[in-house]
Amino acid sequence: MKIVTADQMVALEQASESLGTSADTLMENAGLAVAVAAREAMGTAAGARVLILVGPGNNGADGLVVARHLQRWGAEALAYLVSHRPLHDPKMELAQSYGVTILHSSEDAGFHYLDRALSRSLMVIDAVLGTGQARPIDGITKDIILRVNTSRTGAHRQLVLALDLPTGVNPDTGQTDSASLTADITVALGFPKIGLLTFPGVEHVGELRVVDIGLQYGLSEEQGIDLELITGDWVSNNLPPRPLNSHKGTFGHVLVVAGSRNYVGAAYLVSQAAVRIGAGLVTLATPESVYPILAGKLTEIIHLPLPEDEGGRVHPDAAAVIRNNLGSYSALAIGSGLGQSEGTTDFLDQLLLQSTSMTLPTVIDADGLNNLSRLSTWWKRLGGPTVLTPHPGEMATLTGSPTSDIQGDRLNTVRRWSAEWNVSVGLKGAHTAISDPSGLVRLARFANPGLASGGTGDVLTGVIGGLMAQGLSPYLAACCGAYLHGSAGEQVRAYMGHTGMIASDLLDVLPHVIMGLRG
Repeated sequence: MKIVTADQMVALEQASESLGTSADTLMENAGLAVAVAAREAMGTAAGARVLILVGPGNNGADGLVVARHLQRWGAEALAYLVSHRPLHDPKMELAQSYGVTILHSSEDAGFHYLDRALSRSLMVIDAVLGTGQARPIDGITKDIILRVNTSRTGAHRQLVLALDLPTGVNPDTGQTDSASLTADITVALGFPKIGLLTFPGVEHVGELRVVDIGLQYGLSEEQGIDLELITGDWVSNNLPPRPLNSHKGTFGHVLVVAGSRNYVGAAYLVSQAAVRIGAGLVTLATPESVYPILAGKLTEIIHLPLPEDEGGRVHPDAAAVIRNNLGSYSALAIGSGLGQSEGTTDFLDQLLLQSTSMTLPTVIDADGLNNLSRLSTWWKRLGGPTVLTPHPGEMATLTGSPTSDIQGDRLNTVRRWSAEWNVSVGLKGAHTAISDPSGLVRLARFANPGLASGGTGDVLTGVIGGLMAQGLSPYLAACCGAYLHGSAGEQVRAYMGHTGMIASDLLDVLPHVIMGLRG
């Protein structure tokens, strides 16, 4: 599913109109779709009091269509005009003909009618500004939005549904106004806007739904958009097949290079995640003093003990040990828990950057990235197809940019550095963004505080490695992996909450997530 800017959405609408779909048809389709979503959220429209905040432009006109349908289905709809509408307003006239009550804010001194409607309404529908916002909210509009937000802190907390975009959220950047409305549900028209999926705007969106408004299919304007939302259907269509006449070799062999004396758990989590995501075989290459700790715990894993230094970290000589076995593997997951030292940096240099035989699809994470950052022009010497999965701090180390700058422009950050390094880059965090070198960015829409704990990134590394072993490219594996990992976190949160969630909670849930996607 494409994610669009306000200008891109206008271009799509205009292209549809040029092919015969009128603006009025799009508006009617949008209003009906939002009305259906409102009815579903309330349980029924019959007898429900609904307050529709109507702005001056097309968003307000959509809101009047919503009001008409809700009134037609038995609701008591009040369209509250936040500002002046056109003198000749067919949507308002049609709404009135169906019995919708129309009230202009200029006729409501002290907002007495508004306050009464807020106290009685089951739902408030925000159809004030939408994507047309071009300046800070002020005047009566600001007073009304703040009044709605304040009313929800009392005993009566009505549902708030935003039409296309909560008022005050910038559609292109996600920046918010001091008077931004906070919605329970946002119904995006046609395509989600970037601001709905970018912080801090995300915090005002609530549940995001996207509805079809009848845009023409196959538009060239759509094909050129290089930002997409990862959906369950998309992941389901890209999951590796599982034929009935399979054997363990069918699903590939992952080599996990991870762990050190101080970070034993990282090696466990990566390896077990690769198993749980469906890899046929997993070999764990870890320092020899770590091997006996994990051998009894990882019963399905093949073990390759490596030479280590005095600190229990992998020794540079281990690169030769791994190179001698490279022909046995179909994917490499490297970096988690390796620690940082001159020796580990030398090890990575020898294995990843100096070996012509290193052509395996590779995911590099955690200390693999921190050690890489010490090697000049490392990206020019990588052998095989690669995906990097940094969190913002690791991305700052790799790029030399402040973490705040990276978080402030996540989409352009991954797009820029993926192209410059000629690798896929998955910037972890709330709404993980994954870019390929061509500039195509996909977002995994998960923001779960439970995943903000040690080891969850190691699970993602194992998931990506396991998917690569089964035949997915590093980029597809990262996109599907981020979605599966986020979905597992949501399932865990559903039954135990996010406080105290730990990385190993995700492992047993991963097969259930895949089963659900496969139907």
